[in-house]
Amino acid sequence: MATGETGRTAPADRPVAGGAVSAGPDGGPGAAAGPPGEWRRLDPRSLLVTGAVMGGVAGGICLPVLLGLSSGAWFGNGPRRGIGLTLLVTASVLLVVGSVAADWAGLRRTRYRIGPERVDLHSGLLLLKRRSLARERIRSVDLTAHPLLRLLGLVKVRIGTGESGGGESSLELNPVSRAEGDRLRAELLGRPAGPAAAPPGGTLARFDLRWIRYAPTSFLTFAIGSAAAGAALQISDWFGVQEDLIGRTGDLVRDRPLALVVPVLVLGALLTGAVGALGLWLEMWWGYRLEREPGGVLRVRRGLFTTRSVSVAEPRLRGVELVEPIGVRAIGGARVDAVATGLAEADGDRHADARGLLPVVPRAVADGVAALVLREPRPPTGAPLTRHPRRARNRRLSWALAAALLPAAALAAAGPWLTPVLLPVAAGYALVALPVGTALALDAYRSLGHGIAGPYLLARSGTPSRRTVALQRTGIIGWTITETFAQRRAGLITLTATTAAGAGAYSVHDAGTSEGLAFADAAVPGLLTPFLVEIPEAAGGAAPENRPPVIAR
Repeated sequence: MATGETGRTAPADRPVAGGAVSAGPDGGPGAAAGPPGEWRRLDPRSLLVTGAVMGGVAGGICLPVLLGLSSGAWFGNGPRRGIGLTLLVTASVLLVVGSVAADWAGLRRTRYRIGPERVDLHSGLLLLKRRSLARERIRSVDLTAHPLLRLLGLVKVRIGTGESGGGESSLELNPVSRAEGDRLRAELLGRPAGPAAAPPGGTLARFDLRWIRYAPTSFLTFAIGSAAAGAALQISDWFGVQEDLIGRTGDLVRDRPLALVVPVLVLGALLTGAVGALGLWLEMWWGYRLEREPGGVLRVRRGLFTTRSVSVAEPRLRGVELVEPIGVRAIGGARVDAVATGLAEADGDRHADARGLLPVVPRAVADGVAALVLREPRPPTGAPLTRHPRRARNRRLSWALAAALLPAAALAAAGPWLTPVLLPVAAGYALVALPVGTALALDAYRSLGHGIAGPYLLARSGTPSRRTVALQRTGIIGWTITETFAQRRAGLITLTATTAAGAGAYSVHDAGTSEGLAFADAAVPGLLTPFLVEIPEAAGGAAPENRPPVIAR
């Protein structure tokens, strides 16, 4: 028997508050939903989902075999083809029936119970698992439904504690009816179910089709375009026409200049990726709504084919993070993520989209939604920030210079020994890397900033994806101060605010030493004070009120 996160469950025959255990056909708990504390079963309509999925799998496996049978390449013609077709159909039927039978056996052995203090889940066919979560530790009840589940009115419910304990920190009920999923969410999060859950005026943001213009500017565009080219080659190989496809492509570009061929190929990949990015954006954000429900819960609902419903309780919200990828930033867009406790994902699934409160939208809209989420009259993410010393810019320029010149020098040095072709390659690399690296270094410096806006600490950094976090100062539980040898010589430090929410740590990179220490001490008064000392007057020569703080070593 495998024990869950708490390792303690009530015996199956022990009476529980709100109702006694009812006996099912197999002698176990009954399937019908009843009073609180009664054992319940998953929805048996999942058998239809399993049958449909495995039928699709069987069809995908059988298609190449059918093509081979039709051509006579594998079994020849005549009776042998009929025998092959019979074996193929039999194997497909056995796959579907066997999968449905295994799912039915699993359903018979799976039951769950919502007690006054705990949520219990018993499952397993050969390896019995009894899992239990304390209700006061539950931080999230999220609902998802792919198209087959939606067609049958079912949802998958994930109940989590928000801890990073793998699968032991969450329970998954897959599937239950849509009504049961809504009831579980309302009951476990302590809020009323039904139409009263979304009062008039509770909507903070809703879907706007104009936001789709930001989709092609993401990093996914080039990735999808490259993947499409690879998929085309793979599919052509399946049908034995890969060499012909490569030959025809070579004939098209052989007599054309390279300066024309490369841009055309890149443009084609980008256009393909842009179409894919548009489709992916629609699937993820169609029907998006951000609502504030009674009891202080932010609920995000979205999805075209697979619907998702993610809830964030405001008492565990510690701030927001404004994210601006470089392509999106170039046209004035940003997205908003939640910084909250209890959003750690289980089962190795990072679920980065669980933190997403808002897709990429115009920056002004993102700031406005951030203010609404935090119940602030003005958006903290739009407050002015303190710029960092020029020494921080010099560090980034030196990194860019090293990244451009060191590889070029290595290639140029290897050229006389290996092949002269490396000499023009080194020159071309340096000509491209030097201006690009310099531009990125300057952008990285401009992205640096920190400040205090009322109850929030602000920290901004990043070039590929610039992030501005507005973190509640009361949520900071510690500071980590680091300085490398190069930073110490330049008079710079990196301050990292430790918190129980979001990523767990947020850094202020390359701040001036005295200014950074004063900022950390002002952000959370008293937390850093025991580790600070003043420079003696004889040594510093400044008045006591003007002496910069230094860290005690």
